Parts: sequence; structure tokens; C-alpha cells
Amino acid sequence: MTGPRYTPLALSLPATVPFVGPETQERARGQGFAARLGANENIFGPSPKAVEAMAKAAAEIWKYGDAENIDLRHALAAHHGVSPAHIIVGEGIDGLLGYLVRLLVGAGDAVVTSLGAYPTFNYHVAGFGGVIHTVPYRDDREDYEALFARAAEADAKIVYLANPDNPMGSWHKGAGIAAALDQLPAGCLLLLDEAYVECAPEGTAAPVSADDARVIRMRTFSKAYAMAGARVGYAIGHPDLIAAFNKVRNHFGMNRAAQVGALAALQDQDWLDQVLAQIGAARLRIAEIAAENGLAALPSATNFVAIDCGRDGVFAKAVLDGLVDQGIFVRMPFAGPQNRCIRVSCGPEAELSAFAAALPEALTRALAAARAG
Repeated sequence: MTGPRYTPLALSLPATVPFVGPETQERARGQGFAARLGANENIFGPSPKAVEAMAKAAAEIWKYGDAENIDLRHALAAHHGVSPAHIIVGEGIDGLLGYLVRLLVGAGDAVVTSLGAYPTFNYHVAGFGGVIHTVPYRDDREDYEALFARAAEADAKIVYLANPDNPMGSWHKGAGIAAALDQLPAGCLLLLDEAYVECAPEGTAAPVSADDARVIRMRTFSKAYAMAGARVGYAIGHPDLIAAFNKVRNHFGMNRAAQVGALAALQDQDWLDQVLAQIGAARLRIAEIAAENGLAALPSATNFVAIDCGRDGVFAKAVLDGLVDQGIFVRMPFAGPQNRCIRVSCGPEAELSAFAAALPEALTRALAAARAG
């Protein structure tokens, strides 16, 4: 008996995924989590109007979604003051990252990202044979000037920059990024991941024209709009690049109910404002919990907060394990020195109170393990 003949590239890849989901961890634990604060989901929930729209669409779920995403693309274009030709809709930012890498990256092509930044981008690059070049964070922020300089050295096709950043929650003023674009080498595309930008202070979004062929901006309904399970993302870019997505995308990849839900959510900006206020209050509450335990919360422009555990990644992992053992799902950055932190999603008071109750015990166990080691 013979099996399938994998490509050499596929054979070279590790059998892994960027994240282990909370459901997988719950199955391994044999019980559910009391507080789900690790996946950067918006626990405050989507607009009731979006829920109603999706419920109504369920009766027609026998239909494929609109392959052109016409209604949603036109609404997004109006929302951002661009034309529909500047907008592509896809299965979350993760799906759009895959399509973009497929368009631009072949075997041996260089891309540049920050060491410890969003790993799903790296996952796609590796899957198409690209070569990843990294630069370290500076002061817990992605260093776009160093990223652009490394891109010139490596002749990179793509530079990945998240603003605001995941996993640290830090951010840059958009005007600074826009002013630095002239440092980007010719033929290199800036992939600007703005998944959390609705949560960020005014001026975080880079003031870059949608016709600027050097930049593609990606946004999502998973975070501020609280529709992570619907998998709706979109990109804003030059029409020529946007049109190229049609060569490789799954034209019927968008769920019909998700399309109408995203449209309804976009049209309910009052609900978005209410949720953003709750996120802001939760960030303050997480900072208070950290301070009560002798820890420091990093400033955040996202729907999560990174908490500095004050030591190294081994200690932070022990704190994380102590929380998970008590049914509190959180995550932590993958690379040092940022892995000295744990990352806690914003959520309602019940979830944050459960986190507050569990953190002292987790710290006690971690300190005991550190002394014993």
C-alpha cells in the first residue's frame, strides 16, 4: 500500500497550527473553562441587530453566499469613503492573509515581520515556501523603521505590521507609519493589520490613501464587532491588488448568514460605541487586578491587556498554567522578552472577577516553583 505523494515543501513543514483552541484545551482538561479570556474574542457580544439578521438568514442557508459580497463591499466602501473596487471581503483576516501570501510569495521569497508577532502570517508564509526575516520589538512595540530597513536588506516582498499590535496591545500613531512609507523599498508591500483599530485612540489608523499601491490594510468583524465565529474580514487596497484576489480566493467561501450579520453590525454604530466603552472599562479593571497583585499592565489599544509578570517566560508560563488549572483560559506571547507577560482579554465583570480570584493562587504556585528551581 502506498500513500499520497506529498510535495517536498509539505514534508518539510512541522505538524502544527498557530494556536491551540480553547475547545481543544477543554477536551484535554476534561472540563470547561470558567472564564474564556485568552482568544481575544469580544465577550460583550455582537449587535442584537446582527444576531437578528443572521437568524432570519438561517432560513435561506441552503443558498451559497453572494460570491461577490456586493452588499457588504458597497457598505464598507461607503463607511471608509472609498470605492467598492478598493474592498475585498474574505474569511477573516486569517483567510485574507493566506490569499495575499499565495499571490505574492513563492519558494525562497523573503518577507519581514516582528519576532513574536501574529504567528498565523508566518504559518501562511511557511506554507508557500517563503523565507521569514524577523526584527525584535522595541519598547514592547513593533519597530516599523527597523522592519522597513530589514525589508530593504532582504529584498522582501511583504512587510507585516500590526497596529495596534497583537500580542502586546501597543500601538503607533498612524501618521508616523504613513510618513515612513518612503523608507519602504520599491516593490515591497506593507501589510498593515488593523484588526484592533476600532479599539484604539483617534489617530492610530494610518492616513494612507486606498490608492497607494504600497499598502494593503486588513480589518475584521471578529474584534470590536464581536463576530469572531462568523469569520468576516476585509482588506482595503489599490484596485489592481484587490482584483488579483479573485484569481485565488474561494469565491463561495463566505457564509451567507455571516455576510448579512456583518452588514447589520456595520450599520449599528451605536452598539459599537457601547461595546468600545465596555472594553475601555475592562482594560482599567484588568490593570487594577494586576496592580493588586504587584504586577504591571501594559498600556493597551486593543480588547486585551498584556500583564508583565516581572520575570521571564518560564515564570509567566507557570502563572498561565496556574490560571488554566483553575479554569481561567488566558494566553501569553511566544517570544522573549515579551513572553514575560500573560495576555488577558477584556470581558464582563463575572469573567474578570474569576480571573481576579484565581491570579493570587497562580502567582503563589509560580513563585514556589521559581524558588524550588
